[in-house]
Amino acid sequence: MTEIVVAIFVVVYLGMILGGLPFVQLDRTGVALLGAIALVAFGVLTPEQAALSIHLPTLLLLFSFMVISAQMRLGGFYAWVTLRIAALPIGPGALLAAVIAVVAVLSAVFSNDVVCLAIAPVLADACLRRGLDPVPFLLALACAANVGSAATLIGNPQNMLIGSVLQLPFGGYFLEAIVPVGLGLVALWALLAWQMRGHERVAATPAVPPTRRDDDHPPFDRWQTAKGLAVAVALVVVFLFTDWPREVAALTGAGILLMSRKLHSTHMLGLVDWELLILFIGLFVVNHALEHTGLTAQAVQALAAAGFPLAEPAPLFAATLVLSNMVSNVPAVMLLLPAATQPFSGPMLALVSTLAGNLLIVGSIANIIVVDAARRQGIAIDWRRHARTGVPVTLATLAITAAWFAWRV
Repeated sequence: MTEIVVAIFVVVYLGMILGGLPFVQLDRTGVALLGAIALVAFGVLTPEQAALSIHLPTLLLLFSFMVISAQMRLGGFYAWVTLRIAALPIGPGALLAAVIAVVAVLSAVFSNDVVCLAIAPVLADACLRRGLDPVPFLLALACAANVGSAATLIGNPQNMLIGSVLQLPFGGYFLEAIVPVGLGLVALWALLAWQMRGHERVAATPAVPPTRRDDDHPPFDRWQTAKGLAVAVALVVVFLFTDWPREVAALTGAGILLMSRKLHSTHMLGLVDWELLILFIGLFVVNHALEHTGLTAQAVQALAAAGFPLAEPAPLFAATLVLSNMVSNVPAVMLLLPAATQPFSGPMLALVSTLAGNLLIVGSIANIIVVDAARRQGIAIDWRRHARTGVPVTLATLAITAAWFAWRV
């Protein structure tokens, strides 16, 4: 059975690296799900054992905040905030700073992917109307969403997983992360402002006519927005000052929002990223099967014997950075969680895996969402243009984080 588990694990993580498998129509989610099915089909795990290997609190927390973000999106909050920022009577540099600050705050509370999905088309259109080159602002959106989401344990899926599995205190993590995140946002603004000097204005209209979806500019609904904000603020207070399980509190908040006289549950649940939830389920099962063979513990011991102990800060930092860019941040975190045995391990995993996502377009779903939204608006952001910003931003934010942990640890 060990050989079967290893073979399935290798195929699944090859799919994580490639974004799918050749010759079959499978993306990362499909590969992870197929791996879990194969383990049950070959008798490695019973269906009951596979179900028990899933970390339910993480899935409930992730699902709940997807519902809350759907409430904010359908209420038109994201579009309204973006239009208000774009209308400010300030120069391009100050406008860039405002976009970065607001996006970072929103991404720290709501899902960074949803924030990018809702804001990107509105921001691109608003920049073009002001005669500004939208590319720096769209890159600021993607990078600020990634950096800002690292500030809390609810900002992105991998942080939810780390906080839930390691039982990290919500306030304690925030105090640990806010300094590198804040300095990272300043570095992001400085880099983009420097790159934008003398090129603030758009050179020409987009070559491709923009295409807009019906949900790009939802009308602003004060009541629905107020409900969503009230639930989000209440949950943050609960996380900070009570010991109520986060997933239970978040699920309760999502349930309250689903009871709406105006927003149909079909529309709310239609905005839930079910594929991401299935990806988590599949990877939980595959990783549990490998860990059950004992090979994971043996690999950690072998690395330690070779002078690369993952329990130490520098090796864990390096492994998180490399794996996050090889297999994406969620699979990387799942692989490294068993080695997170020290007090610094959880915050380091969360910060490094998130900040590493800015390196290349494929490093983060937020990047892909922004690039796709730009393309629909007739704005081209290829991998070279993204890398001109993403690579130095990643290096700068990771250097800040490394210095912070070197001082703290």
